[in-house]
Amino acid sequence: MGIPTLISTLTASSSATLADTSSMTSTYDEYMFVFTDMHPATDEVDLGFQVNADGQSGYNETITSSFFQATHDEADTDTDLTYNTGLDQAQGTAYQQLSYNTGNDADQAVAGILHIFSPASTTYVTHFYSRFHNIHAGDYAITTFAAGYINTTAAITDISFKFESGNIDAGVIQIYGIA
Repeated sequence: MGIPTLISTLTASSSATLADTSSMTSTYDEYMFVFTDMHPATDEVDLGFQVNADGQSGYNETITSSFFQATHDEADTDTDLTYNTGLDQAQGTAYQQLSYNTGNDADQAVAGILHIFSPASTTYVTHFYSRFHNIHAGDYAITTFAAGYINTTAAITDISFKFESGNIDAGVIQIYGIA
């Protein structure tokens, strides 16, 4: 990994979405999004992302991905490692999920890192992977992993983040370019 350079910071305060339309350029081959204490207004919601190709709108690019998770409950009575087919996509256009059923109690939130590679390329598709950790509404600690590609050879210029319903009450996303 190269040296990360902070490009931008997005801060949520009862925000329906957080979006960035200027950070992903041809300046860097890798972009890293660092999520800190993303707190949903609604209980049991998934945090996700979607992108726009250059000149497009609607945040509905085609994604193919996989999603798996490790869980451990607060009572230390239940653990699991699961490939979650319901949260991956096969040429889908929905927001790609990054977390699983984050709770909205004061001690529940989501944090993690999303990497996107060569979004300015007009030759190859754009690959991504993520690792997130959240506290589930049922008091489970959950670590999630998502990876895949955005199936377009147009440059990716815009990115949007949101919970599947309700606002983002609080949280920070730092955007880094990696040289």
